[in-house]
Amino acid sequence: AQLQRFLNKLCYFVISAESEVEEIHAMVGSDVELSCVYPHGSNFNLSDLYVYWQIENHHPKTVVTYYLPNGSTGMYADNHYKNRAHLSLKHMEKGNFSLNLQNVTPQDTQEFTCQVFRESTELGKILTKMVRLHVAANFSTPVISTSGNPTEGQGLTFTCMSTNGYPKPNLYWINRTDNSLIDEALQNNTVYLNERGLYDVVSTLRIPWLTHVNVSCCVENVVLHQNLTSISQAENSTGNIDRSTENPSKNDNQRSYAVVFSILAVVLVVLAFAWGYRSRCLHRRYEGSHETH
Repeated sequence: AQLQRFLNKLCYFVISAESEVEEIHAMVGSDVELSCVYPHGSNFNLSDLYVYWQIENHHPKTVVTYYLPNGSTGMYADNHYKNRAHLSLKHMEKGNFSLNLQNVTPQDTQEFTCQVFRESTELGKILTKMVRLHVAANFSTPVISTSGNPTEGQGLTFTCMSTNGYPKPNLYWINRTDNSLIDEALQNNTVYLNERGLYDVVSTLRIPWLTHVNVSCCVENVVLHQNLTSISQAENSTGNIDRSTENPSKNDNQRSYAVVFSILAVVLVVLAFAWGYRSRCLHRRYEGSHETH
């Protein structure tokens, strides 16, 4: 009955569209505090307080958590927030009605409303606060792969994949020759939610065959102001850099050094053989001289 009375009273209060909204950012899986503090530094009797956190842009409105004078603290809260949304009784006595939200999920990207009433003033509202929570998760580093072995006259196909990010990303292909964006008509992007409620993105780029292709894939997370970029190259018909043709002058020098070393090795072998032969001859001459005596 007490809760119903409170909810009926709450229906008469409409939050002004001009109310200031605090912007808060949090990472998926983290804990975050949504601030709602009485500005005049007063002490409060908990038996005189009604505190209510909700999401108003849902139909019906979503109950996040609440506190009633009988000590009730969220039995009728939405299942998504049960055991995750908490109020501190100790802090509320000092005018701090902030919401502690644990293990943030992508679905917590919402605008939360805090309202505080006092029973001693016939449920007069003493505080209203709106907090907009922006949830984000880092995308994985993009992975680029090239399909097949392109040959002259055929096209090149690149695939870029990045996973487990939030919110929905932007993906760009860049021609690194002049740092220009590649025409979107040449690419096909697919973005979908995985079982964790996070976004995976896969993009396929098809371009005409060229002797030298240098492209990069960029995944943008708008909330985190983060760009993740990977680079891919296709040099020739095999799609790989052939080291033997990468630097001809360097390879010529290496071959010259090899020839010189081979000649030196042969000379050393000849000298060693000659030295050994000379030593044996001297030894025989010495033995022959000894027998004559």
